[in-house]
Amino acid sequence: MRELFDDELKKLHGRFVEMGLTISEQIYKSTTAFIEHDKKAAQEVIDADDETNSDEMKLEKQALSLIALQQPVATDFRVIISILKASSDLERIGDHAVSMARETIRVKGNPRIPKVEKQIAKMTEEVRNMLESALDAYVKSDADAAKKLSDNDVKVDEQYLLIRDEITEAVESDTATIAASSSYYMVIKLLERIGDHIVNLAEWIVYSAAGQIVELNPGKSNPELVDKLYSEAIVKDKGDSKDTKDSKNNK
Repeated sequence: MRELFDDELKKLHGRFVEMGLTISEQIYKSTTAFIEHDKKAAQEVIDADDETNSDEMKLEKQALSLIALQQPVATDFRVIISILKASSDLERIGDHAVSMARETIRVKGNPRIPKVEKQIAKMTEEVRNMLESALDAYVKSDADAAKKLSDNDVKVDEQYLLIRDEITEAVESDTATIAASSSYYMVIKLLERIGDHIVNLAEWIVYSAAGQIVELNPGKSNPELVDKLYSEAIVKDKGDSKDTKDSKNNK
């Protein structure tokens, strides 16, 4: 009986990781479609959402079946509950990817801001690396690695604030970008929320691996940290801009 349970639990783990990798790819596709103004690719992300929702329901059904039929011990029960909770966060991340794809369709044809789009691509890369690190920590049942993901979330929050300022400055310089700017604001906010959901994943990984309930979201555990790093980034950005101007003037 125990051998059968372990086999089914292994399948559940595999389904969760597969769902996570699929959603990571959806994040990439949706933001790439947004930056490249690719309406067709954006629609493909939207159309794939039904499959994501179906994957979550199948995973939930499999998990509940394990609880009902196999009578897991306390440790096993904790693992299964963690998977159920974490899969809900994955599904929400998938929803955010779809929302970004919808913005691609809505904003198509309006004047864009290339510098902002380049920064959004960088923020997307940070978020995807964060998600894949979370999945790796999950596979390895590595609570310490999961806890470190809060550091990545600080970087995502910092990028959000910096890009937000860049959008505001661009609109002030060229009012023709106002229509696109609302979509930019939406996309970076969705990416920031994805980072928060990944932190939730990390918390469930810690609970599953170590039986600890921890608060890893830096906005809750250390709200001053993001503001401090943001202020430092602003100073650095202004310093870099001044150095660039001085270099040009000296030529």
